[in-house]
Amino acid sequence: QVQLVESGGGLVQAGGSLRLSCAASGSIFSINAMGWYRQAPGKQREFVATVTSGGSTNYADSVKGRFTISRDNAKNTVYLQMNSLKPEDTAVYYCYAAPHAGRVYWGQGTQVIVSS
Repeated sequence: QVQLVESGGGLVQAGGSLRLSCAASGSIFSINAMGWYRQAPGKQREFVATVTSGGSTNYADSVKGRFTISRDNAKNTVYLQMNSLKPEDTAVYYCYAAPHAGRVYWGQGTQVIVSS
C-alpha cells in the first residue's frame, strides 16, 4: 500500500504561481512513476505531468513551458511548480504513484483556483 498526501493548492490570480507537493509513504520502494492529473468541473480527469524514478519527465501540451515537475527521492515527494497560471488551469489536482506492477495509487486531491 502507498499513501499520498497532497498540499499547496489555493487561490491565485492569473499569471501567478503555485507549488503543489505530494508526499508518499508506505510501500514506496515499489513506486516507479509519480505525477499529477487534474479534473475541472464537468470535465474528465486529464493528465498533467509525470516523472519516473530515473528522472524522465513528460507534460501535457497545455502546461509545457509553464509547469515543472520534480521529484525528491530522499523525501519520497513529488512537486509541481506551476507558473503563468491561467483560469483554465482551475481544477482539482490529483497526485498519483504508479508501481512497476500493480494498481495505481491516488491522493485525495488539492483544489487550485485561478481567478481572472
